[in-house]
Formats: sequence, C-alpha cells, structure tokens
Amino acid sequence: MQKTSRAVVLTGPQTLEMRSYPLPEIGSEDGLLEVELVGVCGSDPGIYKGATTFGPRPFPLILGHEIVGRVAVMGAGARQRHGVEIGDRVVIEYAMGCGACQACLGGHYTTCENKRFYGSMISSQNPPHLYGGYSEYLYIDPLAKVHKIGEDISPEVGVLICAVLANGVRWLRQIGGVSIGDTVAIVGPGQQGLAATAVAKESGAGPIFVVGLSRDSARLAMAKRFGADEVIVADQQDPVQVLSQATGGRLANVVMDATGHPSGPELALSLAGRRATVVLPGMYKGPVTLNLDRAVLNEIRLQGVFSQDFKAVGPAIKMARQGRYPLEELITHRLPLEQAEYGIKLVAGQVQGELPLKVVLDPKL
Repeated sequence: MQKTSRAVVLTGPQTLEMRSYPLPEIGSEDGLLEVELVGVCGSDPGIYKGATTFGPRPFPLILGHEIVGRVAVMGAGARQRHGVEIGDRVVIEYAMGCGACQACLGGHYTTCENKRFYGSMISSQNPPHLYGGYSEYLYIDPLAKVHKIGEDISPEVGVLICAVLANGVRWLRQIGGVSIGDTVAIVGPGQQGLAATAVAKESGAGPIFVVGLSRDSARLAMAKRFGADEVIVADQQDPVQVLSQATGGRLANVVMDATGHPSGPELALSLAGRRATVVLPGMYKGPVTLNLDRAVLNEIRLQGVFSQDFKAVGPAIKMARQGRYPLEELITHRLPLEQAEYGIKLVAGQVQGELPLKVVLDPKL
C-alpha cells in the first residue's frame, strides 16, 4: 500500500489546493478507508466559502462527508466492533461525535457540541490529517460510525446511502413520522427530495406530491419513478390549489422542504393541513419569512432535521439493496479530485447550462 494520500485541502475561504499527507499508523481501535467515491454535498459550497454556521472553520481542512470505500487497514478491536474485515466495502456517517459532551452522552451525536464531523469541522493540520473524503484515503476514527454494505451494492449507490437516502429515512420517516396513507408533499425535486419521495413510498404514504419548477422537468419525470403520484410545476400551477383539489381541502399530513431556498419553507407551510408536520432540513441562504399564524391556528409542527444517524443508515442500506428505485441515476457528474472546485461550483449552481443532481469525486480518475 502507498505511504501517502493525496487530498484536496481548503486552506481558506474559496482557496483549494492539492496536498499529500502521510498515512497514519493504525492501532487496535482505528483504521484507514480507501475512498472509492465521495459526494459533493449541497452544504459543501457554503463550507468552501467559509460559512460559519457551526463557528469558524478550522482551516486547513479536507472537505467531503458523503463517503463510500473499502477498508484498507483496521485494528482488531475496530474490526470486531464494526463487524468488518479488510477489503470490505463500507459507508461512513458524517457525524462521529466526541463521546463526551451532553449531546453525545444523550445519544444525539449528530448535534455534537464539539462538532466532530467529517469533512467540515476537523482540521487537517495535525496527524492523522485525513478527516475528509476529498482524498484517496480517509482516517477511520475510533468513534466513526462504519456500516458494511457488501459487494452487491455498487459505489455509485453506496455513496448515496448515508448522506442522501439515510437522511430521507431519518428526516421524513423517523422524525417526520410519515406512515401508511399519509398525504405527503415534497417541495424541491433535487437528490434529497427524490430520496425522500422513495422513503415516503416505502412508508406506505399516498398520494405523494412533488413540487418543482418548469426547469426541473427531467427531475419531475424522475420523481414518478421514485414514487410520486403527482408532480406540480409551481411556476405554471398553484401548488396549494392543486393539492387542495386533490385532497378535498385537507392538504398534506407531512411536508418537506428540500429546496434550500428562503421561499421554500413558506410554500411548505402553506401545503400543510391541520396538525401536519413540516420537515425543514435546509441550510437557507438568507432570511426566511413564515406566516406563523397558520402554524398556530392549525397546530402544525415545524421540525428542523440535520444529518443521518445510526438508526437511519441500516434501513437505508436495506432500501438500496432491494433496488426498487433508480438511485444510481441521481449521479449526473463524476469528476477527479483535481476538479473538486468545479464540482463545488456545479453544486452551487454557478455553471451556466448545468443543473446537476449529484456530483461525485472519484480519486481513481
């Protein structure tokens, strides 16, 4: 095995460079992952620009937290704990937690007070350096959450499990409570909206509506294959009127805004019926205005959600293995590490004529 790893390093806001780091020595409780693919998350452009959502970014850092790869090295204790062997294909969760703060001790490591998250809040300045997926190798921390997915799930599907599919499982099903017979509205037919559509379908919901724009025609067509019963083109139709007519005025039981646009939550709230739940996973670029009188009068629950967790990844792996949904078709761009900055700009919507769904980086290209 090689002795160093190339990695794309964010040295400051909007400044990326390729660096080489020595591979760390591995003990009983940690390991190394050979990265097969890493996704460019919708949050990565904000991190690239130096967003301080979680506080100051600890530059230099390696981006990338949507990770699939093979176990290259792992100590005996870690192998036993995770139930994996050298060479196994695994996915690794975004959050690992510190194991000591109040959030972690309470089982809520996705909101770790010390922000021990891959690809966003751990500096690469000091060994073991490799805490991000924009790299040939990733350090498997003793607290990392590792899931074996096996050979029957491809890297192209595997890279979507933790970040996209498990997010949908946790956000819509486990927290949002979507269930049999629920009317569901998904605002935004991007990768996360489509995954949530599949989760709603798997949960027995129906009818399922997906709301997009005329420019999203290909995505809305894909939404039908992910389980949508009806799509709504919001710049040609009034989504509230369409949903109201279809439900006899009752509107939706569960609504999720997957747009990331400041206008998304207000539309989501307007689609919610009495005692409905509105799921809000977006990191919004600007202030959001909401008519909270509607939430009060109709006893609507507004539920913020963030990241996947261990309980959500298992069901997501099972969904991926069943192969009922064309998950691999979500990947629209596959780039080498050297084109990471271009990939970030694609995801940020800064490349004219491009409307990507999922951009991934392949260290082997």
